[in-house]
Amino acid sequence: MTDTAKLRIGTRGSPLALAQAHEVRDKLANAHPELAEDGAIAITVITTTGDKVQDRALSEIGGKGLFTKEIDDALLGGEIDLAVHSMKDVPTVLPDGMILPTILPREDVRDAFISLKYKSFAEMPAGSVIGSASLRRQAMILNKFPDLKVVTFRGNVQTRLRKLREEQVDATLLAMAGLNRLGQPEIATAPIAENDMLPAVAQGAIGITIRDGDVQSKNWISVLHCETSAVRVVAERAALKALDGSCRTPIAALAEFQDDGDLRLRVAIVRPDGSERLDTERMINNPDIASATAAGTDAGNELKERGGPDFITD
Repeated sequence: MTDTAKLRIGTRGSPLALAQAHEVRDKLANAHPELAEDGAIAITVITTTGDKVQDRALSEIGGKGLFTKEIDDALLGGEIDLAVHSMKDVPTVLPDGMILPTILPREDVRDAFISLKYKSFAEMPAGSVIGSASLRRQAMILNKFPDLKVVTFRGNVQTRLRKLREEQVDATLLAMAGLNRLGQPEIATAPIAENDMLPAVAQGAIGITIRDGDVQSKNWISVLHCETSAVRVVAERAALKALDGSCRTPIAALAEFQDDGDLRLRVAIVRPDGSERLDTERMINNPDIASATAAGTDAGNELKERGGPDFITD
């Protein structure tokens, strides 16, 4: 950070998080001449709880806000002016004094299947091992391919590829959006169709949070906002909020615009062992933020009622 910075961006320090922060920086500099000057935008790397703990599943170390709390604290404390987040990491309820006014155009929402041996789950023989830190991915794999084995598997792209070469696992999964933003889409053996694995809530979306009342930052980032992506993300997050799920609950959702302009929202919950999956969907005519929120809330409430208290864990 420099003393002359007009805008301070906070981010995690992972390669993907930095790529996202740099994307925001570059787009802001292109949009605003005053931010194109050398040193006008500073990027501050903040280590979160989720970054510090690498030897356990995320579900074991706290649930909500693992990748945002320390960044939120820095924002509210005035150390940074805005924060760049992968939206799937952002809790559905923001801390007091913070708003999320900008969603960037959404990237590829699909998961990526990565293996040095096989081209898809269907090719994997019984007993093959898939490594993933995501309970959603684990549960969905077990639901569709109960003969496969899943193990907790964390680390960045390079770490996971090394573990594949060492044959610690037979396959792993990452988000296509992350590989695309890192400029490494070729790492994916194959993208997984949304119908085969419903994505995480808000997967592929980048959000920007600022302090409530920070008019200057809000004006600067407004040019990056994509309303179409925001409507989709809002619908999915409303379902998640209604379900009150944490990272200990396998929840998936995807809102997609149809050719006629309607919005199709699909939501699923899965038991962690894959033994049961419940699905629902909504079609939203002339969707906007309000109707997307209402539909997502309704879908989430339906699944919560159908699943009962033992299905959804806080």
